[in-house]
Amino acid sequence: MLDLVVRGDIVTPTVVRRGWYASVADGKIVSVTQDDPGAATERLDCDGALVFPGAVDAQVHSRSQKGRENFIFSTKAAAAGGVTTIVDMPYDEGLLVCDRDSVEQKAADIAAQAHVDVGVYGTIRPQDGVSKIAEQVAAGVCGFKFSTFGTHPERFPRIPPFLMAEAFAEVAKSGLAAGVHNENEEIVKTQIERIKAAGRTDYLAHGETHTPLSELLAIAEIYEIGAFTGCRSHVVHCSLGRGIEICNSYKRQGYDATVEVCIHYFLFDEDNTVRVRGGLAKGNPPLRPSVEKQKLWHFLAAGDIDLVSTDHVAWSLDRKNNPDMLANSSGGPSLEVLVPAFVKGCTDRGINLSIAARVLSHNPARHFRLTGQKGAFLAGADADFSIIDPSLAPWRVANSKTVSDWSLYDGLELPQVKQTFLRGKRIWDGKNVLNAPGEGRFVRPQSGASR
Repeated sequence: MLDLVVRGDIVTPTVVRRGWYASVADGKIVSVTQDDPGAATERLDCDGALVFPGAVDAQVHSRSQKGRENFIFSTKAAAAGGVTTIVDMPYDEGLLVCDRDSVEQKAADIAAQAHVDVGVYGTIRPQDGVSKIAEQVAAGVCGFKFSTFGTHPERFPRIPPFLMAEAFAEVAKSGLAAGVHNENEEIVKTQIERIKAAGRTDYLAHGETHTPLSELLAIAEIYEIGAFTGCRSHVVHCSLGRGIEICNSYKRQGYDATVEVCIHYFLFDEDNTVRVRGGLAKGNPPLRPSVEKQKLWHFLAAGDIDLVSTDHVAWSLDRKNNPDMLANSSGGPSLEVLVPAFVKGCTDRGINLSIAARVLSHNPARHFRLTGQKGAFLAGADADFSIIDPSLAPWRVANSKTVSDWSLYDGLELPQVKQTFLRGKRIWDGKNVLNAPGEGRFVRPQSGASR
């Protein structure tokens, strides 16, 4: 007797077929087939609805503002949006995840608080060099994050090129990827000084400090260090079509280079969004002119983008609504909208939803060496999935499950995530998160997992 059989439009990394069945036992996928697999404790008929593999959000900042959001709130938002695994960045305020103790402390907090599964990025402090990378690997991080640009000397430090190369060489020993924030510090800081000296506070000020050239130089640096050291090199948030082209050139040369694009770069732009929303739309790298947004959709359809994520951070409103554009914090809450917004964007443009499944679920799981465990309807994998019903009235974005009372996405009408399942258990019913804090797990990369 199976625990659960689901019938609907099963979205896989290759095809969407009507009337397929996914069967579940003991929290695992048993099979995906067009034939009815037989008796089950529960049968869920989702004819006409999408059965989407649990998304793996590769870029989340759950604890950037101390005393505000924690894993209870970020993972509630994830569950409501069909995201069944988040990979959390190491830059927690008050806890830089840079050694065994900090990884274990964060894992303990996940075990007590999380509603969905959570993987963890590690990093380094410049003063430690690479001495604590191996112990973080042993403690279970699923990747490393560095930055070519520093926003804070302790919480978010810059890693200079000579140290970046040493770190990449050490990370390469583990087979994990090195993900890097891609902006050139010298250009950005020089431009900030110039803009401030000119007394500029307008909505264009941020984009003119964090220039396209600053991003492209950093991208080239990241991939070349990866090529030199043999490390898997990953750009965590590319906003420019030219950045995708640079990544493609390294792939063609045989290097293990990957690129990630955040959901807001597909949906918003400087011309129509930053001009109206100001600091709410500020991010690093910034939103670009609308022509870049169209280039990203083109590269997505061509299969040239590896991962799509949120870069979620739930800043309080007072850190986002300053009339001085440069005085605002960068980023915003977006966990709930990732899957429905991206599904809508693909559908509106005639892009096959199998591509959405690859960049939201399958590829992130593979990237973090969670293949066979997360991100796809594979026999033996965790039965993580969501039901998205396009026949229902659209969800008008508001009333986030995060702690934020604002969102750049407020007012958008998106497909409803009707249900979310984690390891075969329903954790979201369209209105409420059903499981308890701590039912999500700290997930580790699998040794020798295929990529």
